[in-house]
Amino acid sequence: MQLWPLWIRLGWNDILHRYRRSALGPFWSTANTAITVIALGLVYSQILNLPARQLMPYVCVGLIVWGFINSIVLDAGNLFSGSESYIKQVRLPYLLYVCRFVFSKTIIFAHDLPIYLALMLYFRIWPGAVALYAIPGFLLLVTNGALASLTIGMASARFRDIPRIIASLAQIVFLITPIIWTPDALGSSLYLAHGNPVFHLIEIVRAPLLGHLPSAQTVEVALAITAVNVLVTIFIFLRYRARIAYWI
Repeated sequence: MQLWPLWIRLGWNDILHRYRRSALGPFWSTANTAITVIALGLVYSQILNLPARQLMPYVCVGLIVWGFINSIVLDAGNLFSGSESYIKQVRLPYLLYVCRFVFSKTIIFAHDLPIYLALMLYFRIWPGAVALYAIPGFLLLVTNGALASLTIGMASARFRDIPRIIASLAQIVFLITPIIWTPDALGSSLYLAHGNPVFHLIEIVRAPLLGHLPSAQTVEVALAITAVNVLVTIFIFLRYRARIAYWI
């Protein structure tokens, strides 16, 4: 953590480089998310027979949080291979690259939050103080994102087909997870939603922002995922970190 000025600078440079010569910069992502939220919110409110006032904030937060998760798992494959020149020329902790990566994703996530605020103001919805519980929920999400990016980055450095596999799986996960539709739509098959770990990672942030606490099951599942993630990542990192420079 003593190198925090460096990974913040590198993460910020990643954002500047990604949107170089772009008129709106990272706000292109914001505009895209806003259009998607409005379109899907209006359509699915008719399909699910729910008021737009109820569904659109739900869809908005779901898409924003999913965008954060999705960008991490899709781009983590390039975590180490994209920093090959640094790794081979400068001796820096591998965790610095993880912090740099997650920091840049968090900044992009923050660019989408005004959409949520605008919707809440438009529909005159106030979540109250319970919205503050989204902060520890998001920190838990960031922790899992950092751990997952380290594991995926190492695996992708060794096996270059992994990013393509993850991209295919991410599309399926999006469709089967209650992001733009509510779990109640499953009726008697509600257990399919509650058995989906990604749903709980999204819900631990989404529920407080919509004005209610996440369920005990959601908290327990999110903590269990984090614990497993910590153990798996530590095992893989300690065992294979010496090979990263050779794999890339």
